[in-house]
Amino acid sequence: MDILMIKDRWNEIKEKLKSMFEDLSDSDLRYERGKDDRLIGQIQIKLGKSRDEVISLIRSL
Repeated sequence: MDILMIKDRWNEIKEKLKSMFEDLSDSDLRYERGKDDRLIGQIQIKLGKSRDEVISLIRSL
């Protein structure tokens, strides 16, 4: 995930997000190469946060 620079750590980050936000499922957090916008959008919908908030949250983990 070039935009977020987390590609190599996604499994670790995904588990942290799931523990922080019970509403997020494995399908919400499924990483697909080249589909960064879909992933960020799904997290935005589930958490009710802006794109920038989601990106900042992911980068902080």
